[in-house]
Parts: sequence; structure tokens; C-alpha cells
Amino acid sequence: MITKKTPTVEVRLPSRLGFEKVAMSTAAAVAKLMGFREDRIEDLKTAVAEACINAIEHGNRLNEKLSVGVVLSAGEDALEVKVIDDGKGMTTQPAKPDIDRKMHGEEDPRGMGMFLIQALVDEAEWVAGSDGKSSYVRLVIRLDKDTD
Repeated sequence: MITKKTPTVEVRLPSRLGFEKVAMSTAAAVAKLMGFREDRIEDLKTAVAEACINAIEHGNRLNEKLSVGVVLSAGEDALEVKVIDDGKGMTTQPAKPDIDRKMHGEEDPRGMGMFLIQALVDEAEWVAGSDGKSSYVRLVIRLDKDTD
């Protein structure tokens, strides 16, 4: 039996803000090759950028000796993206932010990234590394997603 291997692209980024753009461009290129609509590619780019920024800032704590791994796996009808850092990871899933409080300056305007990621992709999962490091976020965006 011959099985078709899932095409995979891997990128290593320095833990320096700005390099999330490399991951965004790579994810966009893979999604385009898979036939994603332009609006879904834009959603993917934003989600990947947010995940990379979180990995750089919170996972690796801006330590430039550490890198962020981005693994893109192109399936038949979906693209899976894992963003891997050397942090401990989260022990709970992100809570929904109070957007009104943030808009009125009653809460820190930051802290919307994980909520935004969840809104832009079909699946988002934060996984803490079993060894206290090498945690990752797993994003899935489906090719035939209906946005109506």
C-alpha cells in the first residue's frame, strides 16, 4: 500500500520580534499552494504572527539564544501549524478578554492575541511540554471553511 506523505515545511526563527514576518510569509506561501482563498490566508498570517510573537515574548522571554520552531503540515483539506518554543507553556486554555474594559482603558490593551488566534483559525490548542519546556500552540485552518 502506498500512502501519500503530508508535505511539511519547517522554519527556525530567532527569538527577536520582527522575525514572525518570516513565518507569516512562509505560511501564506504554503496556503496559497494549497488553494486557500485570500481572506483565509490573511486570517492565517495574523494567527501565525500572534502565535510567533507569543512564543518569542512569553515562551522564550526574548532570549535570542533560543529559537522558535514553526512546522507547517499541508493535509488534503487543512493546514496545521505548530509554533514551538522553549517555555513551560500554559496550564489552562486562554480566557475570553473583556473587550469593553480594554476599549475603555480599564484593562491592559494587550492580552488579546490568544483570543484573536482562536477567532481566526478552525482549531487552536496550547500544549505545555511534558519536560517543562518545548511547549507549542497547534493551529488548524481548513481549506473549505465557510466564513458566511
